[in-house]
Amino acid sequence: MSAAIDDRRNSLDLPGAVEAARTAYAAKRPLSAALHEQALEVLGGGNTRSVIAYSPFPTSMTRGEDCRLWDLDGHEYLDLCGEYTAGLFGHSEPRIHAVLHDVLRRGINFASVGPGEERLARLLCGRFPSLERVRFTNSGTEANLMALTAARALTGRPKVMAFRGGYHGGVLTFPFAGSSPAALPLPFVMADYNDAAGAAAAAREHGAELAAIIVEPMLGSGGCIPAEPAFLAALRAVADETGALLIFDEVMTSRHAAGGMQARLGITPDMTTLGKYIAGGMSFGAFGGRADVMAQFGGKLAHAGTFNNNVLSMNAGVVAMGEIFTAEAAEALYRRGEALCARLNGLAEAAGVPLGFTGIGSMLTVHFRRPAPGRPYASTPGEEQLRELFFFDMLEAGIYLARRGMVALSLPVGEAELDRFAAAVAGFIEHRAELLRAGGVGG
Repeated sequence: MSAAIDDRRNSLDLPGAVEAARTAYAAKRPLSAALHEQALEVLGGGNTRSVIAYSPFPTSMTRGEDCRLWDLDGHEYLDLCGEYTAGLFGHSEPRIHAVLHDVLRRGINFASVGPGEERLARLLCGRFPSLERVRFTNSGTEANLMALTAARALTGRPKVMAFRGGYHGGVLTFPFAGSSPAALPLPFVMADYNDAAGAAAAAREHGAELAAIIVEPMLGSGGCIPAEPAFLAALRAVADETGALLIFDEVMTSRHAAGGMQARLGITPDMTTLGKYIAGGMSFGAFGGRADVMAQFGGKLAHAGTFNNNVLSMNAGVVAMGEIFTAEAAEALYRRGEALCARLNGLAEAAGVPLGFTGIGSMLTVHFRRPAPGRPYASTPGEEQLRELFFFDMLEAGIYLARRGMVALSLPVGEAELDRFAAAVAGFIEHRAELLRAGGVGG
């Protein structure tokens, strides 16, 4: 066998390439490996957050500055994970640091209302068209649970429509195929994302029992697949027809305009849930909407939570949303992300490989198929291996992103950082072209 033929066969060994990438990754991170072994002795699975776990072990990050991270073994990375959209302000925004230090000097746990709570609520109600009243939680998961509680209580109906491939928190997870054992056993009506006719038909079928329709204006963990405006408009119409409440989960997508995707699209839900970045990196969630819906919490509905209005989140949120993430900043970030996505897709198209990015604004996800998907899908084994390879190749290039291939830009990410990422993607396409053609779909 000639060396050329042997090299050709090796270049098409996708599982072998993934294993080689894992081996190279592990060899450079002995301290992270050792920490993982220690963690396995006291933490179930060796960690306490499934999304950041991967084989052979996750990199342990120890320091961050602006849009950079450093791991336990001393490697520096460009942070394009952006804490899964929660890290919008980067790691060292001085105005957020200043307010947190000031709050800490004045005390932490007061067991009372405070002025920061009212100021943040007023800011959010002024920005998001659907928010007449709002309440705070510790996470987007809690926000969605409370929004569904409010909808079921107001309507007196039990059922909730959700969409395959959607994610509304750790206990509200709806895989495209199958089901999640962690999902709450609520009476869900499942429909297909971006299938307006199918969703409307299902809503009408269950209309007398349907309390809410909950939807992400763009799937987050489901692959940064945008909702078609006509799909969301159809959900608005069928919610009005059946008397169900339309809930937009804008935990992630609220960053795409000053008033979120509801403002950008001109489609106003009955309720909105928020989270992630709004408290400047502190734990945060919020749910709100029509005044009559939210008035239930002054009467028949209780809503507890020791840290709902904690002073760190409330005061950091006032600075984050009142001073830093202005309408102008939101629009500029949106445009940077749109330009990046177009640039990356241009690289793949020029190379003729099955790779592309979907998303809106500052959120995008890589897919190893052409054309780009408009709905959730079941990945092939080859696509899963390419996603793994892309993740490790980006780490090798000093770029940290989500294991599932999602990128979330933070405000400190500038043109130089975008150039660096584009160059890394171009290098991946060039170096892995044969593997892409062998393991990808279409193209």
